[in-house]
Amino acid sequence: MKQALIIIDIQEAFFLDNEQNLWNDETIIKHINSLIAWARHNEAPVIFIQHTDAEDVDFAYGQPGWELYHGLHRQAEDKVIQKPTWDAFYRTELAEYLQEQHIEQLIFAGAQTEFCLDTTIRSAFSHGYHHNILVKEAHSTLANDILEAPQIIQHHECIWHNRFVRIQPVAGFQHVD
Repeated sequence: MKQALIIIDIQEAFFLDNEQNLWNDETIIKHINSLIAWARHNEAPVIFIQHTDAEDVDFAYGQPGWELYHGLHRQAEDKVIQKPTWDAFYRTELAEYLQEQHIEQLIFAGAQTEFCLDTTIRSAFSHGYHHNILVKEAHSTLANDILEAPQIIQHHECIWHNRFVRIQPVAGFQHVD
């Protein structure tokens, strides 16, 4: 089954202010970079999804927060797709690109768990991708007025697992040179 790694919205806005950083940010970046190394070793495309919203100053095109996070191990051949909404399939080239690459399984990582990741995971299922994987501790969010970030993550993983994705530990994606 041909796979692709999809990294959603790991952008500078989540790392500019220590009080607004993604929960467990250092671990998340370490795990995402491990996934990137694994994908390259297995010749799976690495796709970065970049939220672009003219109405949100942090994610407006060209603003410092809009840039993909500098700590990601990106390469020139990686695909970058800008999305205008929470759904990485909506009004983007993602579906077409996945078809061109003959991708059958998506491996997800990124942010924010309850927004763009949730919407894209469910949309992928609706687009016919029924054997997807979400890597545990490779996605994150911020606390809100009701729940702390770990509660939000745990809640979504409980809903998604064996419905929209299989949740797998990052250890299953380690690449050793």
